[in-house]
Amino acid sequence: MSDQEVPNTAPDVAPDGDADTADRSDLMEKVVGLCKRRGFIFQSAEIYGGFRSTYDYGPLGVNLLRNVKNAWWEAMVQCRDDVVGLDASILSPPAVWEASGHLSNFSDPLVDCMKCHQRWREDKIEGVCPSCGSTEFTEPRAFNLMFKTHAGPIEDEGAVAYLRPETAQGMFINFANVLQTTRKKPPFGIAQVGKSFRNEITPQNFVFRTREFEQMEMEYFVPPAEAQTWFEYWLAERFNWYLRLGIPESEIRLRHHEASELAHYAAGVADVEFLFPWGWDELEGIANRSDFDLKAHGEASGEKLEYYDQTANERYVPHVIEPAAGATRTMMAFLLSAYSEDEVGGESRTLLKLHPKLAPYQVGVLPLSKKETLEPLARSVLAMLQPHFMCDYDTTQSIGKRYRRQDEVGTPWCVTIDFDSLEDGAVTVRDRDTTEQVRIPIDGLLAELRRRMDEA
Repeated sequence: MSDQEVPNTAPDVAPDGDADTADRSDLMEKVVGLCKRRGFIFQSAEIYGGFRSTYDYGPLGVNLLRNVKNAWWEAMVQCRDDVVGLDASILSPPAVWEASGHLSNFSDPLVDCMKCHQRWREDKIEGVCPSCGSTEFTEPRAFNLMFKTHAGPIEDEGAVAYLRPETAQGMFINFANVLQTTRKKPPFGIAQVGKSFRNEITPQNFVFRTREFEQMEMEYFVPPAEAQTWFEYWLAERFNWYLRLGIPESEIRLRHHEASELAHYAAGVADVEFLFPWGWDELEGIANRSDFDLKAHGEASGEKLEYYDQTANERYVPHVIEPAAGATRTMMAFLLSAYSEDEVGGESRTLLKLHPKLAPYQVGVLPLSKKETLEPLARSVLAMLQPHFMCDYDTTQSIGKRYRRQDEVGTPWCVTIDFDSLEDGAVTVRDRDTTEQVRIPIDGLLAELRRRMDEA
C-alpha cells in the first residue's frame, strides 16, 4: 500500500540527496525526544521524580540494545573459532580489586564549587562551574569510583564486596579455568557482555555516561612477541565493525593515545571515537595491556596464570589485547547516526536508518483493514515470519500513519495484507529508506526477506 493510502499504486520516490540533514546542534534533543515518545528509553523511577543517571529500556529500546549486543557477539564469538564466552559474577571480593589496582588507582579528581557547592570531576569542567559559572573550587581529591557493599548478614570489613566497575577482571581470573576446559592455546580470546557499575561524579549526556551500564569486552591472550601484530589486527577489526553496521566514515575515527595518557602497564591504546553532538568521544577502547593483569592476579593468588608451549618447550605469561566497548553508548551512537528527516509526497517524515540487524523490529505486519476477513491471513503471515524476524503487528489508524510509525522506529520492511491478498495470495512489501513497494507471493515472502537481510 502506498504512503498516500491508495492501494496498488506506483511506489513512492524518495527525494534526491542525503536525507540525513538534521542539524547536529539539535540532534541530541530530537533523539532523546524520540526515545521517550516511542518507547526506547525512559527515566528510571520517573513516577517518583526520577533517579539521576539511571534509565529503563522500553519495548523498543530493549530490542535495539539486545540487537547491538547480539551483533557484537556474532562478530566476536559466534563467527570465530578462537574466542569463547564467559559470564562472570558481578560481585567480587576486595582481593580481586586490590590485585588489579582498582582499590588504589580507580579514581577521578573531585572538586567542589566554592559558590554553589556543586561537585564536579575536575578534568571535565574546563575551569568554570557548569552550574553557576564560578572559577573558585576546592583542591582536587581522589574519589574512588567503585560501588562498595556487604555480602552476608553482618556489615563489617570481613563482608565487604564490590560491584564490578568493568567485566575484564572476571576473564583474567578465569584464564586458567578456560584454558583447561576448552584446550585453547594462544592466540585465543575470552569474551563477555554484562553490567558494570561506576559511581561517576558527573553522569552526563543521556545514556552516554551513567553509573549503571553494559560493556562488551574481550581479552585476547597472545604470545608476547605477537602482541603488537594482534593489537593492530584488532584496531582494524573493531573499527570496521561499526562501518559494516551503518555508521558513516565521516562520523567515526580511530585516535591513538599519547604516551602521557597511557596507564603504566599499557604498551598502546587507541579509541574508536564517534562524532557525538557535543564532539568526538569514546565508543570503544582497544588496548595492548602487556602481561600486567595475569601477572598481578598470579602473584596475588599464588596461582600460575601462564601457558606452557609444548612445541617450544617454554612457559610464558600471555600478553593481552583488549577491545572494550560500551553497549549502551554504542546503541546511542547508532541512534544518532541513523536519525534522519526527509519528505515523502510533500509530507515530512522522521526515520531511523538503522541496519536491519539492529532495528527493534525487522518487519511490520500491517493488515490494510481491521475487517475480520483480513485478520486470519494477516495472522498467518505474522506466524510465518515471527520465528525468523522480530515483528510488529499493527492495526491502528490509517496505513499511511502506520508506515510513518514504522519509519520512525527504524523498521526496514513493512508487509501489508490487503483484500487483493485474499485473491492473488500476495502481499505488498515496502522498503523503509526508499519507500519502494513490490508485490511478493506469500509463499516466497520469507525467502525474499531473508535475502534482503543477508544483503543488508
